[in-house]
Amino acid sequence: MFQRILIANRGEIALRVLRTAREMGIEVAAVYSDFDRAALHARLANVAVPLGGSTPAESYLSIEKILAAAKQVGAEAIHPGYGFLSENEDFAQAVLDAGLVWIGPPPSAIFAMGDKIESRKRMQAAGVPVVPGIVEALADPQQAIKEAAKVGYPIALKASAGGGGKGIRVVRDAAHMEGAFRGASSEAEKAFGDGRVYLERYLDKPRHIEIQVLFDAHGHGVHLGERECSVQRRHQKLIEESPSAVIDAKLRAQMGAVALAAAKAVGYVNAGTVEFLYTDASGKPEFFFLEMNTRLQVEHPVTEMVTGLDLVKEQLRIAAGEPLGYTQSEVQFRGHALEVRLNAEDPANGFLPSTGIIHNLRFPAGPWVRTDSGLYRGMEVGLNYDPLLAKLIVWAPTRIEAIERMRRALTELNIGGVKTSAPAAMAVLEDERFRRGTFDTHLLETIDFKGRVGGEVAAAAVAAAIHRWNEARRRALAGRAEDRTGWIARRTESLAGWPERAPFDGGTR
Repeated sequence: MFQRILIANRGEIALRVLRTAREMGIEVAAVYSDFDRAALHARLANVAVPLGGSTPAESYLSIEKILAAAKQVGAEAIHPGYGFLSENEDFAQAVLDAGLVWIGPPPSAIFAMGDKIESRKRMQAAGVPVVPGIVEALADPQQAIKEAAKVGYPIALKASAGGGGKGIRVVRDAAHMEGAFRGASSEAEKAFGDGRVYLERYLDKPRHIEIQVLFDAHGHGVHLGERECSVQRRHQKLIEESPSAVIDAKLRAQMGAVALAAAKAVGYVNAGTVEFLYTDASGKPEFFFLEMNTRLQVEHPVTEMVTGLDLVKEQLRIAAGEPLGYTQSEVQFRGHALEVRLNAEDPANGFLPSTGIIHNLRFPAGPWVRTDSGLYRGMEVGLNYDPLLAKLIVWAPTRIEAIERMRRALTELNIGGVKTSAPAAMAVLEDERFRRGTFDTHLLETIDFKGRVGGEVAAAAVAAAIHRWNEARRRALAGRAEDRTGWIARRTESLAGWPERAPFDGGTR
């Protein structure tokens, strides 16, 4: 096993990897931008190396800086987390060329699944069902109109190098094709540096189902069941769960076998997720390959809760050359798990981003309640990084019990200083369609979030406001200056010396 690894990421995923590595006796090296100089992942690591800069391009997206940091601290391997460079085959290859171990799939697999056109070709050749469409990039809107007539409307224009909902346009007739084509291509060029788009049939009311897979370097692979990710807005997920309310054991085995075949077709190793669109509009269940995420998923905790497996530990074991050590029949599924993403955004105002300083923080607790977070009091939430602040995960024996446990947990949550997606999650959990399991990817679009805040969440907000008012009044009446300074001074003191901190010199801190 490794002696020391470097985590090329930040926030809650950096802490998630750090904690498992520590439990395995592995030392952890962190990297941080100027913006993250007081971040928890930098404070809790064995060593931390400043990358400089405050934007992703200046720090976490700099391959040269990250490789230099790994060499500086003597790391043997690099874990990319998710986002940033995690699905960049050039980075993966650069890590290997530097003589380090890449904790992820081979660069060739990242490339094959990262390019949506290439992945469709590979999947068709492997016999994996794909959504009807084309497997070539479109030259112009006129070709798009011609091909759409063959496939049938509505169609989806998608970026070849896409991901995260970028570069996607739904077109319902030829009259709107030209504008949609130029919009999708322009967005793809800005997001990925690649303006190529292709088209496929758009499924109007699908469900988004994904299968977690694990492959070791010895040719053995297993799937860990499905995750339901249909509660999403503009292809950004809000609530995930496992298992899905519409997948039975027979269909789970069938989808799992297809997911394993898809991964094998590109020589996959390590943890990955094969995503499908599911529909029963024809009267029978159908599923189609959507894409493969060649990394750890944000929603991986729900799989951990129902299988009892630590996916980060499995990643590290596989990267170190160990065999899986278990077969598909030994993978057991128990109970039901839910995850809520807590993003810095305002659901009542069109989910616009929210920024500020975290000045009050309380996470829920109790049986089978888990929080993955990099938050701390005094932390600044800006616009340069992903809005994901934390993830709240619960487990229970049944789906309805898990829903009620999540509702209870959300009432205990208090993140002061920014607005979050918690009220939107509560509205979904209280929606009868969600509770019955009869929903699709358009559920969030049908809920009016203006003034739609669960009564318990509103009560918690009022209680928090009263507490802050009482605290402010107490400090104003206090006789000592230090009692009047409040959290702002503590924030200043906590950062004292961070910008001037000497670079890593080879020792530990």
